[in-house]
Amino acid sequence: MAVAAAAALGGAAIDADNAWSQGLATPRWQPPSWVFGAVWTPLYATIAWSAGRAWNQAGERERTELVTVLTVNLSLNAVWSWLFFAARSPRAGFASTLLLDASTLHLMRTTSRIDRNATAALLPYAAWCWFATALNASIAQHNPHA
Repeated sequence: MAVAAAAALGGAAIDADNAWSQGLATPRWQPPSWVFGAVWTPLYATIAWSAGRAWNQAGERERTELVTVLTVNLSLNAVWSWLFFAARSPRAGFASTLLLDASTLHLMRTTSRIDRNATAALLPYAAWCWFATALNASIAQHNPHA
């Protein structure tokens, strides 16, 4: 439920087809906009699966930590869309991706103490977040006044 809420909240801010978004200088290696939805859908599913698996195997104290770490991660995940698209700030978006990367590593460390399979399922999420950080950094660099 929390993963779906984060996806919906973040998705509500995204308008990749507006004039501002279309006017941004982007690197040649940026995928077409449809790829993002195609990638995020299974990533959110794996986050939910990973969290559920870890939750089912965790003790009470581990569950409290897992919920806290996951809540922070999903909040940072959703807030990026609002900073980048709604606030129209690639620089703020980049700063938030750095925080999301650190949070994702913390989430992976937390799940690894509970279940290694849950952690392994988060690897594609971490990789995509790192890719998004590089992409966001490039956009921020090429659009200093955006």
